[in-house]
Amino acid sequence: MSGATFLQAFDFDDHLYSNKDSLEVVVLPSRLHGSGKTRKKKRGTKSKNKKISNLEDLNLSKLRLNSKKIELPSSGRSLAVDKNKLPALNRTAEYRKIPSQSTDCNIQTLPEEKKAKKLPLLAAIKPENQESEKSRFFRSKFLYHPQFIYRHPADSETLTRLGVPSDRFLKQAICILQTALQKHGSYENFEEETGGRVLSQSQIVAIVVKYLRSEGLEGDVSLNLSDGLISRASMTRVKGRPTLNVRTVNLREHWVDGLLRHEVGTHYMRSSNNSYQVWRNWKQRKELGMGPANPTEEGLASLHSVLSRNSPILWRAAMLYYATYQAARMPLRELFWDLEQFVRDAEVRWDYCMRVKRGQTDTSEPGAFCKDQVYLEGALQLLKHRHEIDFHMLVRLGKIAYYDIEKIEHLADLECTRIPQFMEDKDLYMKRLDDIVLANGLCDDELASV
Repeated sequence: MSGATFLQAFDFDDHLYSNKDSLEVVVLPSRLHGSGKTRKKKRGTKSKNKKISNLEDLNLSKLRLNSKKIELPSSGRSLAVDKNKLPALNRTAEYRKIPSQSTDCNIQTLPEEKKAKKLPLLAAIKPENQESEKSRFFRSKFLYHPQFIYRHPADSETLTRLGVPSDRFLKQAICILQTALQKHGSYENFEEETGGRVLSQSQIVAIVVKYLRSEGLEGDVSLNLSDGLISRASMTRVKGRPTLNVRTVNLREHWVDGLLRHEVGTHYMRSSNNSYQVWRNWKQRKELGMGPANPTEEGLASLHSVLSRNSPILWRAAMLYYATYQAARMPLRELFWDLEQFVRDAEVRWDYCMRVKRGQTDTSEPGAFCKDQVYLEGALQLLKHRHEIDFHMLVRLGKIAYYDIEKIEHLADLECTRIPQFMEDKDLYMKRLDDIVLANGLCDDELASV
């Protein structure tokens, strides 16, 4: 296929996405197409091209995604959508069915000889039967204990290691949640007032494309839209190509910018800058005595998520911290009830429960996946030391902890590194960090004690 790569989402993440509603969009550089001319079809190709004059005409929610390539010749950019490139999910593995009436479920995983495939941790802890168990839980009026099945379960040692929660920032997490409720009255009001209207797929694409162009990344990052993600968004690699995966369900207008600053402006930018440094591999990091990138990495991304909001409350980071702590002490069902003090919407509460109960089979038992506590932990650490940190250097040096800056900056190669546009004005950036502290009911005296 001349000049373009039509990626296959299931080549890298068939564990993260549902086949029926996954849509991949690839933003390609203008040099591949000339001045508004369509590319010649490869000999033997039967697919037809549909020209669209502008992004407003691109209504992806109404398209039949069958071998369609959508081109924007007037702008010199293309959005490539090839639904037939997604391989069919004809699973050969068999599972023992869960009894439809009894709650005494004997969950079976695949035989050992069929579990040879090694998946990344976040893929391994995504349940195969999440949607059916959610439906059963809701039909039971939230009384049923979901029983999850995993195609390639994560090893128990890893889950045990990541199953110990912290209460170090629990007081601050509750304070942030209560501050938001006092200001907005309810989470639902907070969502409406800070999120804005819910976006369609075509609107999401338009915003993402505009952002990537503003950062000069239109030929570097692909976009995958899906309603099958557990998280709001993530950055992954498809055969070496950075891909932004976005969950389209209930994505609101004013949240998209924060999502892009989180995933692209922080994770992608720091990862790209890291590739130029001598500490880009773990061996060098160990020799230099460097600490882990987290919680700095996710903390910085969390701050960037709310940086430009009128009400920059760290709600999601605080809720994940609180929910994780509670999940380790109670079953999923009781956690779902407990979160009602902060969120009435049952769908939202289920999403939080799934985030912190990932990896668990029998959810009638206490247990948590505690990785999500790093968001609030990292954010509070950075706010505490914000007047001492060179945030430009924190991004340019790549995936490093804030306390390693002085240790390694003399070894850095900064020539090809860059920072996102929203960080260029240092004074404005620092003012917005101060605004985040105040908006979350925090103060420097309290932060000094964490």
